[in-house]
Amino acid sequence: MSDDDAHLIWVLADDRAGNVNQAIGVAEALAQPFKRIDVGYTKFARLPNALRQASLLGVDVASRTRLVAPWPDLVIAAGRRTAPVARWIKKQSQGHTRLCQIMRPDGGERAFDLIAVPAHDRMPPRDNILEIPGAPHRVTETRLLIEADNWRPHFKGLPSPRVALIIGGNTKNAVFTADMAREVTGRAIEATKAVDGSLLVTTSRRTGPQNEEIIAQMLGSSGVAYHLHDWSSDAENPYFGYLALADMIIVTADSVSMCCEAAAAPGGVYIYAPDGLASQRHQRLHQALYDGDYARPLLAKTEIVPFKHPSLQPARMVAQRCLELLSSPVS
Repeated sequence: MSDDDAHLIWVLADDRAGNVNQAIGVAEALAQPFKRIDVGYTKFARLPNALRQASLLGVDVASRTRLVAPWPDLVIAAGRRTAPVARWIKKQSQGHTRLCQIMRPDGGERAFDLIAVPAHDRMPPRDNILEIPGAPHRVTETRLLIEADNWRPHFKGLPSPRVALIIGGNTKNAVFTADMAREVTGRAIEATKAVDGSLLVTTSRRTGPQNEEIIAQMLGSSGVAYHLHDWSSDAENPYFGYLALADMIIVTADSVSMCCEAAAAPGGVYIYAPDGLASQRHQRLHQALYDGDYARPLLAKTEIVPFKHPSLQPARMVAQRCLELLSSPVS
């Protein structure tokens, strides 16, 4: 594509890192230049979108200075709070700008050219809705190859096969208990001992200090070789290195993003979903990943072994539809 033919693409990026990663993942899958527009909010962003509609109500002054012409050909955004901003941009462009919204926009659905929603959200079908098998992300095969090369020297003293343990934690609807921390860490240690391998462990800001201490103590007394990354550490985060180099991945069920990112990696994925940790919505995602052979449930008698599975890449599905939008005339 020549410079004259290049499309102007904006990604609206707010303070929800998970949402931003989904939107940027789609933009990167387009393989075209894009501009990140950072959006900050005021207290009015908490208002329902039925009141905000196609407006900048709830957007702070600094962000408004970035939302100026020339208006883009495509806006990619994720989450409820960005939806009125995207609609406002389309209105300013007199309908020229196409809108790709990831997840439910919570109102004004007809204004969007494309709404990409994971199938587990069960959004009623419409012509502009694309169901995808999970959340878009940025874990591509190319990135995994780069991260593997970057992190392999750091883990050269850790024997293969390697088991990655990706631990989330509490959500607004569920508590990641001390018993859960003990159980999932114990299962990972058992799996590692069974293959004379090593363990790669990372926690989350949601894990909690009590659980962090339990996990560290269990690893320290386990007798297995391991690498532990505390989320609060200043050290470089090895998360993508873990995904790239692990032969088996155990991930807690509390995060849609963590499960979908793990399902993009080459290692066999096991989802730890004890009663009380995953919502019904999350359980539907897990079942979709099991049905698609992307992952397996970590049950009481599950043998944790390597297995091959397809790489989950929802961002590419959304990007393909965005390219179709950009190549079609504005109605």
